[in-house]
Amino acid sequence: MSQALAQIHPNARLGKDVVIEAFSVIYDDVEIGEGTWVGPNVTIMSGSKVGKNCRIFPGAVIGAIPQDLKFEGEYSTAIIGDNTTIRECVTVNRGTKATQKTVVGSDCLLMAYVHIAHDCIVGDHCVIANSVQVAGHVHIDDYAILGGSGGVHQFTRVGKYAMVGAGVIVTKDVPPYTKAARSPVSYTGINSIGLRRNSFDNNSIHHIQDIYRILYTNGLNNKEAITHIEQNIPPSTERDEILHFIKNSERGIMRANI
Repeated sequence: MSQALAQIHPNARLGKDVVIEAFSVIYDDVEIGEGTWVGPNVTIMSGSKVGKNCRIFPGAVIGAIPQDLKFEGEYSTAIIGDNTTIRECVTVNRGTKATQKTVVGSDCLLMAYVHIAHDCIVGDHCVIANSVQVAGHVHIDDYAILGGSGGVHQFTRVGKYAMVGAGVIVTKDVPPYTKAARSPVSYTGINSIGLRRNSFDNNSIHHIQDIYRILYTNGLNNKEAITHIEQNIPPSTERDEILHFIKNSERGIMRANI
């Protein structure tokens, strides 16, 4: 189903029960999954692939070309997963030749005026609050939450279940399960409330706390802390996730300020 006052390219592929409201524009080479609602005055440009049961609110622009002077018109995509809500005036740009795609996962909430730049990967179940500006090549892992009016520097990463406070500018990688705040961005503890809301038990939470005490409060450098954790903390999914994140951090992880 589509609204008569919308402009829909004949080659756009719309699933069953898709609703396109008045004055929205759907370009060529667009896919929209079944049950998705596209509100009025939305623009979905070529190379966009939107999943099932999404909600896209007025003023959003999906799949515009990257704001990158190196972009040379190469083919790329902007991919939105299933059950994701994109609020007013959100922008999600296509990828560049670096990765050919920008991805926002399933079950996410992008609040009003969020910007997701080229070649970003946003995982599933993420919440990005109003007016957060995410630069190119950023990775935001599953279940991460970013507070409003903040920014994320290019090539940085936010780990699983991390919580970034409002107004924070992320210039270093934020490890999984942590809370980030202040300026410069700093470790302020683990995201215990978020972990409990996602069914982590007390033993798992205490296990994560033990790891971050070694990393952030024992006076060790990262290499020493990693060795100490590997030798003294029993293996677990959480331990291995944290160690893998730190070992593979390209920009370096945020430091402590507690």
